[in-house]
Amino acid sequence: MTTTLTLPDFSQAAPSAWQPGVDDTVKCVGIRQETHDVKTFVFRSIEPRRFAYHPGQFLTLELNINGETVNRCYTLSSTPTRPDTVSITVKRVPGGVVSNWLHDNLKVGDDVSVLGPSGEFSSFSLAPNAPKYLYLSAGSGVTPLMSMSRAHVDMSSNRDIVFLHSARSPSDVIFARELQAMSRHQPGFRHAVICERPGVDEDYAGYLGYLSAPMLELIAPDYKEREVFCCGPAPYMTAVKNVLQSLGFDMTHYHEESFSFETLNAASEETADVPAGDADSSSDGFKLSFTKSDLVVSCQPPKTLLAAAKEAGMRFPSSCSQGLCGTCKTKLVSGEVDMKHGGGIRQREIDQGWILPCCSIPKTDVVLDR
Repeated sequence: MTTTLTLPDFSQAAPSAWQPGVDDTVKCVGIRQETHDVKTFVFRSIEPRRFAYHPGQFLTLELNINGETVNRCYTLSSTPTRPDTVSITVKRVPGGVVSNWLHDNLKVGDDVSVLGPSGEFSSFSLAPNAPKYLYLSAGSGVTPLMSMSRAHVDMSSNRDIVFLHSARSPSDVIFARELQAMSRHQPGFRHAVICERPGVDEDYAGYLGYLSAPMLELIAPDYKEREVFCCGPAPYMTAVKNVLQSLGFDMTHYHEESFSFETLNAASEETADVPAGDADSSSDGFKLSFTKSDLVVSCQPPKTLLAAAKEAGMRFPSSCSQGLCGTCKTKLVSGEVDMKHGGGIRQREIDQGWILPCCSIPKTDVVLDR
């Protein structure tokens, strides 16, 4: 499908940069099937604009699904060295409301509301001068590390990079061909894959099993000289940390990030089923009131407003619980809170009285418009 867009005039000065804190709408201009259950969605700004961000940052998408507004964060798999488009790479998740909706419904030509980019997970900002990197990923955790790798390759940075990706089988390896090409053409860039099983690829001759200390020492024997960036499911990152710690790795050179928001959402729903207990009758903490439900609970700092509401049995839309996605955004009717968000709310929204209860701790009695 061909979309009508205003393309940049490359003979003229570059258009203005995309503003992270400003509402924007982007158009889907491409969809690539990466594996059997992973797609990359490519977006371009409707007005001529260049995307500026750190490799490894994420976007927050605002979607209308079944009549409800849903926010979700996805790390950018694209590189800022190609600033006219951005892309996210999304894996289907069993029961995943947003990831599956994107796979089944988003089409080339569709417009999507976005906020961002946000996030701190980037070797370009956390360790920009490190001579050696070790990128460790599993599943869709490959996306921020792919963004960093693409940037290094485009810039010919000559960094010594070992990119070790874990997958269920060879057919589940995301960006397999591009990573192989990087290894062939970029000096200092090495790529290795560990698969849990060979799957249907009877000719697969790579590493099998799970990342272990002997395997790491074989693939990257100088790992103690490297700045490590890790992204993947929580059990994977726990296993990686255990391996590194068992080898005496200096963990001040370890950085990680997880964007399993569908899992986090499920965990939040489980929290919502916790019985109310004696939250209402507690005399400690501040009074937290909800205008629409007439519910009144107690919230004792450092507990967040969201945690107090869910412990009282209130059904509260939420996702990341880290101030990143904006799903729980709520109007503050009265009171004061200490909010430490991670980019999931715009400054103009804060100025208008909106807060994110997931990262807000009460400083006084609080009334929310819920």
